[in-house]
Amino acid sequence: MNQLPDKMKALVAYAPGDYRLEEAITPRAGENEIILKVEACGICAGDVKAFHGAPSFWGDETQPAYIKAPVIPGHEFTGRIVEIGPHVEGWKLGDRICPEQIVPCGKCMFCKSGRYWMCEKHDLFGFQNNVNGGMAEYVRLTREARPYRVPDDMPIEKALLIEPFSCSKHCIDRAAPTNEDFVVLSGAGTLGLGMVGALRKRNPKKLVVLDMNESRLQKALEFGADMVLDPSRENVTARIREMTGGYGCDIYIEATGHPSSVQQGLDMIRKMGRFVEFSVFGSPVSVDWSIISDRKELDLLGVHLSPYSYDPVIAWIADGTMPTNGVVSHMFSLEDWQTAFDYAATGRDGAFKVALKF
Repeated sequence: MNQLPDKMKALVAYAPGDYRLEEAITPRAGENEIILKVEACGICAGDVKAFHGAPSFWGDETQPAYIKAPVIPGHEFTGRIVEIGPHVEGWKLGDRICPEQIVPCGKCMFCKSGRYWMCEKHDLFGFQNNVNGGMAEYVRLTREARPYRVPDDMPIEKALLIEPFSCSKHCIDRAAPTNEDFVVLSGAGTLGLGMVGALRKRNPKKLVVLDMNESRLQKALEFGADMVLDPSRENVTARIREMTGGYGCDIYIEATGHPSSVQQGLDMIRKMGRFVEFSVFGSPVSVDWSIISDRKELDLLGVHLSPYSYDPVIAWIADGTMPTNGVVSHMFSLEDWQTAFDYAATGRDGAFKVALKF
């Protein structure tokens, strides 16, 4: 065992809006476990929504709490091995690792059938206190964790995008576009930009990206969008219909987390099109389901996490074929976590992905 400090700095979530920078007990490696010294941890839109009390995380009268507090948040982290427990194979001290967000049980019917990302127990780093997250100096990977090797020479600004861009790739795998499809992607945040890169790998007939932030739209063009449109400046549904002979897009990918984007997609998509819902919403969204059934007979697909995506995404980021330039725009110390969360929530100073660096 390495000599680790007894205490570490950690951000601890107790309740909505009640996050505290504290000294916590440094985790130690048990059997088949690994301890990482965290390099950096990105702040996800889900982290921001959790901080602000979204019922999907903290529960309400219709659903139980998903977060098990007190918990150390953070799932977009990269670190190096500083301690290895008994019976760990294939890893050594100093190896650089980025784990999947999910920590599957390995025992439920989903895990046993290879669909581990839908694990019934469904522990995620940074949401349950048995799998505390990466907004701390050290993090423990339990035996169920799914770690991946990160190249030593990959800059941290790129390594921080492995987790979100793997989610982006899974979304595009679900969408399954061909080179004959007219694709509309609504949302050009970090995950949306990852989707642009993944979509370019599949070469759709036309890729139009929607957002109301000009810097995000320009970044989407830089990453490979054929066209960008701002729904606050024009009738984007009319424009898409005009470009498709009046029919509408073949595939609509919703990646904003805003209710208006859902209705926009239902209006914009052609009959028998494919609607792909990626976002986590702060509150329930209501739409006319008759559009999905009686009027358009749509294929409706949900997307969750990043199964079987890490290895290709790490390779694509490393070789430059999945664009990353400028996505991680701001990094703060753990002591400045409040400022970091504010930047992540508001997009201050042109913020894209915001991270805490150790």
